[in-house]
Amino acid sequence: MTKLKRVLGFPAVLLITINAIMGTGIYFLPSVGAKMAGPASILSWLMMSFIAIYIGMCFAELSSMFPKAGGVYEYGKQAYGRFASFIIGWVTLVAGNVTIAMLIVGGIQYLLPYPLPIAKTLLALGFIFIFNYIAYRGMRVSALMLMTFSIITIVIAISIIIPGFINFDPLNFKPFFVFPISSVFVTLFFIAETFFGWESAAFLAEETKNPEKVMPKTMITGTIAIAVIALLLVISAIGGVGWEVFGTFTAPLGDLGKAYFGGIGEYIFTLGIYIAIIGGFACWVVASPRLILALARDNLFLPQFAKIHPKFNTPYKAIILQTALTSILVIGVGGAYRALLSMLIPLAMFIYAAVLLGLVWLRFKKPKLKRPYKAPLGKILPIAMVGIMIALVVTWLTNEHTAWSSIKLGLSFIALGIPLYFLLEMYYDPRMIRETTNILAYLTLLTEKIFLPRNVRKEIIRLLGNVKGKTVLEFGCSVGTLTLHLAEEVGKNGTIYATDISEKSLNISRKRSEKKGHKQIIYFHDLKHGKRVHPDVPRVNVVASVATLGYVQDVDSVLKHMNKRLKTGSKICFVDYDKFFDLIPNMEWLAHDDKIKKVFMRSGFDVRVKRKWGILWQYIFIYGKKIRNSR
Repeated sequence: MTKLKRVLGFPAVLLITINAIMGTGIYFLPSVGAKMAGPASILSWLMMSFIAIYIGMCFAELSSMFPKAGGVYEYGKQAYGRFASFIIGWVTLVAGNVTIAMLIVGGIQYLLPYPLPIAKTLLALGFIFIFNYIAYRGMRVSALMLMTFSIITIVIAISIIIPGFINFDPLNFKPFFVFPISSVFVTLFFIAETFFGWESAAFLAEETKNPEKVMPKTMITGTIAIAVIALLLVISAIGGVGWEVFGTFTAPLGDLGKAYFGGIGEYIFTLGIYIAIIGGFACWVVASPRLILALARDNLFLPQFAKIHPKFNTPYKAIILQTALTSILVIGVGGAYRALLSMLIPLAMFIYAAVLLGLVWLRFKKPKLKRPYKAPLGKILPIAMVGIMIALVVTWLTNEHTAWSSIKLGLSFIALGIPLYFLLEMYYDPRMIRETTNILAYLTLLTEKIFLPRNVRKEIIRLLGNVKGKTVLEFGCSVGTLTLHLAEEVGKNGTIYATDISEKSLNISRKRSEKKGHKQIIYFHDLKHGKRVHPDVPRVNVVASVATLGYVQDVDSVLKHMNKRLKTGSKICFVDYDKFFDLIPNMEWLAHDDKIKKVFMRSGFDVRVKRKWGILWQYIFIYGKKIRNSR
């Protein structure tokens, strides 16, 4: 497995972390808080700062223990196991793309605060392509870009804080409580996004020098820096212009620039803040593909996305996928920042709750595991933090009429990951393959004419040549769709050895063949179907197989087992599927004819490959003959 190179030091990772966490929240949410809670919103920011710093400490402990590209997914894997970690990774992947879309939409709202949906969407797509291309070109280039953006972000924040204190009026804080106390907690929920981003920084751990020490320092120092900047910004803004005025600002920092410096100030700060927001967007663009890489490495995502570019040392296929997903999301939401924010917060709360509980569970489950950094009260306080998160969500649900729709949308994204998990597991886990094919056996029977129509079966027979009276191995007979056709071709003097991993599929095929009076078929149920040919199958004249190469765990072993049962010159024909719905690929090697030929040649077969489009997928015909014994 190719690893990413460690090229990032503490200053670079710290600046990138600040950039990732700061995002758009610090530029939009202070005015949202002022509108919802008035001067008392300062309490919301103070409480959220303490919560965030502790969560940063929890991330510091976990990132020091598991400094890998997967971040929160890796923590979930260590704490909960395969299924739960996939769900955490899946939700993080969705939340990451929502964040990227939200950042770019928020930035463009600053640049173009006018109702120009088509122009905004086109501009957003342009930035998506540009920054994903920079991410594609390598971490050194990306890091330089992100550090530059981070410095601009910090300078912009300080530049707007200072004039706020110069114009500070204590009377702007009287009365302090202008709304019910519950508004402080509702505000707490909405401003939480300001501190989201630890997971983005964690994705870079595998490319960080001395990550066991650097990552904890980065997580804690970066969170404290954001907390200080956010508190000073809110206090200076309310003190400088008053909460009533500040709460009406749609582009808060640009409007503050106008209030302090006039039209030129508005222009300068709007441009500067736009650049800073784009920097946050760029940080997520660079970091998020590392999650896809980690999932693919563990066979919980299509393996093509574990590829690292030989020249740029980046997960380039994951970056290409991210480009497509984010573009679709931006087009779909039509530039609705608030809609994206409401969609993101429940997902982020789920991720952080899972991480915090995972830390507690690891303290009990693996107490002796090396922890270069330990969060204080790590067996108790994370649970309290999760309780606070639950209370915030409940408060939000009871005070926001649109909250339930956002929760339902978030739950639908989580639920969507469940069938995806089982679909992916079918590629790699023999037990899962067997159970799934057992469950789907009757559906396979009902749809056999769609997936393996008569013309495809005839083509297989044609490529095998005359099989009259011959002995045929059908590797993966499923419900007997091809088996019955082969039985007619070999006749009563021939023999078919039909193997499959699914008991139910074999039973269906057996009953169908008995009904047709085909006694020349011998069935073998094989639990190790993905790694061999059943040992009781004797020498044969011909091998046929449909839809097995996509889930076979050891292709070389299976082909060598077949080679031993064939004479030189014996024919084989495999049929598999690719580009389902013209989009979803099969195993990576099946996408390239030259790779297919090399795989078969290694086991002593000379094959040709041809492709033919079906209804919504592509058939791959792999046919040829044995030319030598396998090595």
